[in-house]
Amino acid sequence: MPPPSAAAMLRRALRRPRASLTSPIPKSFHAVPRRTLIAPPSDSSGPLMERRSDRELPNIQPSSRRWLKTLPIFLAIVGVSSLAIFNYQKSSSSVVNSTLYALRTSPEAREILGDEIYFRDRFPWIWGELNQLHGRIDIGFGVKGKKGRGFMKFRSARKGRMAFFETQEWSLETEDGTKVDLLKVETDPFRNTIMQAGPKEE
Repeated sequence: MPPPSAAAMLRRALRRPRASLTSPIPKSFHAVPRRTLIAPPSDSSGPLMERRSDRELPNIQPSSRRWLKTLPIFLAIVGVSSLAIFNYQKSSSSVVNSTLYALRTSPEAREILGDEIYFRDRFPWIWGELNQLHGRIDIGFGVKGKKGRGFMKFRSARKGRMAFFETQEWSLETEDGTKVDLLKVETDPFRNTIMQAGPKEE
């Protein structure tokens, strides 16, 4: 039998069924290899000695509740700090220094408290209002000496803008509750002092 010609071989090749381009691809071809993820670190786990790309990320918890829990603590710290700053301004004012000096030079106060009169507490707290700008001074603080302790109160007011301060009360209360009036009109130690000066004109 003679060999087939080239034309016959071409016709046979065209008659053969061709592989369809839309034939389904095996599932194994689409499968992506997955790696096992390592659990994220917990709160009790130690420090991470290495960084790995296959480590699972920890769950992020909402921080709104934590912020609400710490808000009262923050407000309390701000409030206490503000009170401490204002109290320091009072304790270092000229009014407090003048009243403390007048107490040291007062014969009645020295007889009750003794020598070396100073603040009673290590961190003195000045009670009351100290407003020289509006002419209102009503303060009190603890004092002590070699003989005893007490609570000094001083109150002064200014009736007008250009008027002088008038001392209304200057007293010393001892630990047993005895109240001694240290103010004497004829020997007022706060007359002609810096507290008696009115506001300066510009």
